[in-house]
Amino acid sequence: MPEKTPEVPRAKVVIIGAGFGGLAAAKAMARADVEITILDRRNYHLFQPLLYQVATADLSPAHVAWPIRSIFAKQDNVSVALCEVLDVDLENNQVIGDTGSYDFDYLIVANGARHSYFGNDQWEDHAPGLKRIIDATEIRKRVLMAFERAEIAKTDEARKRELTFVIVGGGPTGVEMAGAIAELARYTLASDFRNISSRDARIILVEAADRLLNGFPENLTDHARQTLEKLGVEVQLEKRVNDITSEGVLIDAEFVPAATTIWGAGVEVKNTQRWLKCEADQAGRIPVESDLSVPGYPNVFVIGDAAKVPWKDGQDVPGIAPAAKQMGKFVADLVRYEAIGIERSGAFKYKHAGSLATIGRHSAVIDFGKWTLSGFLAWWIWGVAHVYFLIGVRSPFLVAANWMWSYLTYSKGARLITHLRDSHMRKSQE
Repeated sequence: MPEKTPEVPRAKVVIIGAGFGGLAAAKAMARADVEITILDRRNYHLFQPLLYQVATADLSPAHVAWPIRSIFAKQDNVSVALCEVLDVDLENNQVIGDTGSYDFDYLIVANGARHSYFGNDQWEDHAPGLKRIIDATEIRKRVLMAFERAEIAKTDEARKRELTFVIVGGGPTGVEMAGAIAELARYTLASDFRNISSRDARIILVEAADRLLNGFPENLTDHARQTLEKLGVEVQLEKRVNDITSEGVLIDAEFVPAATTIWGAGVEVKNTQRWLKCEADQAGRIPVESDLSVPGYPNVFVIGDAAKVPWKDGQDVPGIAPAAKQMGKFVADLVRYEAIGIERSGAFKYKHAGSLATIGRHSAVIDFGKWTLSGFLAWWIWGVAHVYFLIGVRSPFLVAANWMWSYLTYSKGARLITHLRDSHMRKSQE
């Protein structure tokens, strides 16, 4: 009787991070003859582009995050481990985490980025960034509490401080936050208080460059500024933040008393260089080979925000969701073909679909490269684009319905203040 040919074990693929890049890679290998393990310190995938709407009470956290396990419930070759990655042993092809070690034949690092304070990490307590759900809910609490404290403030000075909001950074996050807070104050909360007018809120957007949305065409940045100013936002260009405290912000040489400061000025990648023991740029991104592999390790790939990938005109591929998804699919194709013995060569080529930023409820700017769009139509295209990205994760109709209801009624369905401490209220009354 002939001996049975022993089965060749399936290649093991470990993916660090369940962001857009990691999810795209895993989904693209749904029919591949591989075993995939996704490692993430959170049990959910977060739709970061809509975090600012959680921070300004348009959406609840449940509308922008979904359990990773449920996303892959029907994909049998995927397992998920809640794990904090501690190190990577490149010589022995092993990821070391706080819940154990994970062997790999291929490693895809897609751990994303977080906000950077450019060496001033002490500012983080006073000026949260917007990269996590906990950041969004903390900002929501601070914004709503500022109005509550202003309502019971005993002096005009205290009231003005509570009603002053400073947003640092004039990129998409800063522009979107400034517009959303302005509309929250101007419309949504307009009839909620008796001792103050929420319309008296002072919203300051600070940008060190000479224009907002650096990287967008000048006509769009001008439109963004004009739209924000119509909403009552005070746009300060070519200004630098020199200090942030619990009492306010030092902008150039002027100290602005402000109860709420929000950071949107920069990002950095944590841990990737330490794990992979390779070169990185100042932001912690790894310069990868043309196939997105780490130099010297053809079975280890870095994608998304953590990868430094040349693009055009001296620019790198931007750290946005479409880019991460394209990288994830590209690497997945390499891995699934190699897993069956077919070597594939070729360089990753990024296809830019456009840059988008919203400015309040009625306006947005879109750069499609050859042509641009701004205003109300751009806002609707922005909304459709984001709903499209939600498809495949969860039905987009609930999110779309919330947007429409909010648009028609100026209602904020998630206007809840959680984790409240008595000291927050007492401080403003003194």
